[in-house]
Amino acid sequence: MARRDSQRAEPTTCPCGQGLPYADCCRRLHTGSADAPTAEALMRSRYAAFVVGDPEYLLRSWHTSTRPPRLRLDPGQRWTGLEIVDTDRGGLFDSTGTVEFRAHYREAGRPGTVAERSRFVREDGRWVYLDAGST
Repeated sequence: MARRDSQRAEPTTCPCGQGLPYADCCRRLHTGSADAPTAEALMRSRYAAFVVGDPEYLLRSWHTSTRPPRLRLDPGQRWTGLEIVDTDRGGLFDSTGTVEFRAHYREAGRPGTVAERSRFVREDGRWVYLDAGST
């Protein structure tokens, strides 16, 4: 099982926004017991990994050609919500897809938003994050 930031408790409801229990949703992807079936599911699981403080999962779900050697999450940043704006392809039978989203956070008491149009591809049959562009 991946290490989690010791200051963050495991959530009951999954932070990805699907309304399911975390144990039945993104936790399965985070622990490696399941793979994301779609690009959107992978994007949601990556957001949830930021919420629960799981940089190992973020690195494992990143394409080998664009993945950084290490990733340190900001412990002062608290992710507060995810909005999926648009998706293009990224389904069960696709090999590429994009997901446009807004991820909301608070840092030092101030709200912020990351807006991104992420590209995803299949690598060894699994969806992985390739790169991002601004929206």
